[in-house]
Amino acid sequence: MNNIVLMALLATMGTWAVTALGAATVVFFRSPNPKALNLMLGFASGVMIAASFWSLLQPAIERAEEISSLPAYVVATAGFMSGAVFMWGSDKIVTYAQGRMNSGSGKANDRLNRIIMLVLSITLHNIPEGLAVGVAFGALPRESHMMESLMGAVSIAIGIGLQNFPEGAAVSIPLRREGFSRKKSFFLGQASGIVEPIAGVIGAILVVYVEAILPFALSFAAGAMILVAVHELIPECQRNQSDQPYFATMGIVTGFAVMMLLDVMLG
Repeated sequence: MNNIVLMALLATMGTWAVTALGAATVVFFRSPNPKALNLMLGFASGVMIAASFWSLLQPAIERAEEISSLPAYVVATAGFMSGAVFMWGSDKIVTYAQGRMNSGSGKANDRLNRIIMLVLSITLHNIPEGLAVGVAFGALPRESHMMESLMGAVSIAIGIGLQNFPEGAAVSIPLRREGFSRKKSFFLGQASGIVEPIAGVIGAILVVYVEAILPFALSFAAGAMILVAVHELIPECQRNQSDQPYFATMGIVTGFAVMMLLDVMLG
């Protein structure tokens, strides 16, 4: 069991490292290549959508049928909607806090408010992403197809890691434009991802030691990932695509196809 928690920690440390890598672009570039970022966001969203079903929802339904006293569709639906509502609620909290903070006057206050809300919003989004990775790894001891489940968990970590790269850049580059040094911009950018290893370990421990919550936890992670992919990643990767309207879309399709291929091939 300790090995599973350690794997979840290492995986989420990896996703944090990709956030740091994205934040490091502020040191070397004025801004990342927008086409490359769009392709990366599209690929990550495709991976996350596919992983939400094959690596999270499908195992959740199977486990609910085995251990839950409630119908599997009730557990899976409740968990899925709870994950989506959690992400929606975190966005609402950020928006409300931003409105309250923006009520202050003065350029210094406005600048500080923008910085705080930028870091806070990315940090909040990283919590369910870390939970998703932790839950996926925490489910491994109870899965009959160990290799398939391991690849699914790794794929989830890869998908989340890929979309963490532009998130790290999305924090550090605006901070640099606000007048922060490159060093401080990088530090705050990578710090927004530190919650992922913490959330990943918590998710893995809960699933490992409290078997009854596994179906709900897997569905919860799927709901959070779908909302992030559909509400944030897909619209973001489709921006400024007038010259190549299918560039990011093919990234989504490719990411979905790669994840589907891995799951079916190893299944």
